[in-house]
Amino acid sequence: MGATSDAETICPTGKTISSEPQGPLPATAAKISVRHLNFFYSRRQVLYDIGLDIPEKKITALIGPSGCGKSTFLRTLNRMFETVPYTRVEGEVKLDGEDIFGMSVVDLRRRVGMVFQKSNPFPKSIFDNVAFGARVNGLKNRDKLREVVETSLRRAALWDEVKDSLRKSAYSLSGGQQQRLCIARALAVDPEVILLDEPCSALDPIATAKIEDLLFDLVGSCTIIIVTHNMQQAARVADQTGFFLLGRLIEFDKTEVMFKNPSRKETEDYISGRFG
Repeated sequence: MGATSDAETICPTGKTISSEPQGPLPATAAKISVRHLNFFYSRRQVLYDIGLDIPEKKITALIGPSGCGKSTFLRTLNRMFETVPYTRVEGEVKLDGEDIFGMSVVDLRRRVGMVFQKSNPFPKSIFDNVAFGARVNGLKNRDKLREVVETSLRRAALWDEVKDSLRKSAYSLSGGQQQRLCIARALAVDPEVILLDEPCSALDPIATAKIEDLLFDLVGSCTIIIVTHNMQQAARVADQTGFFLLGRLIEFDKTEVMFKNPSRKETEDYISGRFG
């Protein structure tokens, strides 16, 4: 086999993949636009020439095998990678047309919230967990704080379960409740975008169903991007899906198209279970 060019990589099926544009972009208004995004851990490149438009108030799923770059990509969207030494990014990411690398990271993370794979409540009460972001942003009035906490817990479909125990430790909640608490905490600053990195991977089917129902409730008020290994979950919840492989975005299209009639052989092979 001859050497591949710089724009090509061997995929697990033995075929080559290209870093050329990955298919049609959504016709709806883009909330986040990404162009020619490259990402490096020290000298090791892990994302290659990513380009896509993420539409506003839709659910976008990112799928692909472990280590393919989808979580790293997610962390570029609110500059969470800056907490890791020796990282470097090239290219362009715009939020409502504004360069995210030129704005205040505090403002960016208020507008673009994140929920991680493992629920990470603070060692505080349920109330104080949800109120944390509002307090950081300067809200001190207790009546308004209570209103923010109740509204956020209602939006996270958790209020009825915890309204009588707001002063209890967040650690007293079940795993699924803790994850919804983390979502409520993110919602408390009224973000425009929510990033979710495998939010259901440690949850049972009932808790997973509650999170998925919550996503449908939230998408009317914010843009949602979810990384998932669960292709059935992507098929259930997402309006459009992106498939990552070896640091490249192979295909990005409407979810129905991706799962029923993908344009790339690599996508078909992954969805059908031939590799991954």
